[in-house]
Amino acid sequence: MARKSFNEKLHDNKNMPKIVEVTDQKAIFRYGGTKMLIAPPLAYDEIMKKVPQGKVTTSDYIRSYLAKKHGADYTCQLTAGIFINIAANASAERKDDETPYWRTLKKDGELNEKYPEGIDGQKLHLEMEGHTIIQKGKRHFVKDYEDKFFYMAEIRE
Repeated sequence: MARKSFNEKLHDNKNMPKIVEVTDQKAIFRYGGTKMLIAPPLAYDEIMKKVPQGKVTTSDYIRSYLAKKHGADYTCQLTAGIFINIAANASAERKDDETPYWRTLKKDGELNEKYPEGIDGQKLHLEMEGHTIIQKGKRHFVKDYEDKFFYMAEIRE
């Protein structure tokens, strides 16, 4: 069987979004509730497409936004990371109707080494949009990313 393309994965919603009732006490304590959202890849892609040039967002913010939008306490971190990467790779695969995935950063404004062109590609895109990238050890961050943060209109934290 042929492997699915990233765009096929992006459009495969597998009966999502769905809210899973979590019973593990450690998880409930750690994430602050029992309702965990598993949102489809397209939900992440849609938000990533709304981040304008010169602005950035984080995967944590997108997760928080989606959880609130769907009435959940939090979103599944694992699927969120996978689905954000699917959106990025699907965009690179398409060549048109681009998702500006490079504007979605990891926690604390860190660049994402798993994006299609790695750190160097994301860094180049961000610098072309006016951001300054700083290196701390082996990690790279957008300097003062909070000052350029894009908030979705409905939810501001």
